[in-house]
Parts: sequence; structure tokens; C-alpha cells
Amino acid sequence: MDNRIKIARIQVDLTQQQLAEKVDVTRQTISLIEKGKYNPSLKLCLNICHAVNKTLDELFWKERN
Repeated sequence: MDNRIKIARIQVDLTQQQLAEKVDVTRQTISLIEKGKYNPSLKLCLNICHAVNKTLDELFWKERN
């Protein structure tokens, strides 16, 4: 996931725990998403975007290779 989620989280001064609480998941889930080891649902993606004031494209879009 090239750390875009982690960078966005830090930019709004949230810990993994704080972001997790905002989007109603565990801290471990946020950690796995940031490491690219968990594929979040669209609903969770949107909740994360709203929590860090970013768009889906900014955080989750990947170009085709």
C-alpha cells in the first residue's frame, strides 16, 4: 500500500489506536492495512478516508502495471 495510509494518518496527528477507534476497528487491523497485509472493505476504506481528510483515489488507487 506504499504507506499512503500511514502518512495520511500521521499528517492528521492520529495514532493507529486513535484511527482504529474513529473507524471502529482494532489497532491491529490498521497496522495490517498500513503494511498491505489486509484488504479493507469499501466501507472501511471510506471511513478511513473521512477520518484523515483524503479521497479514495489519494489513499487507495493503484495504477495498473
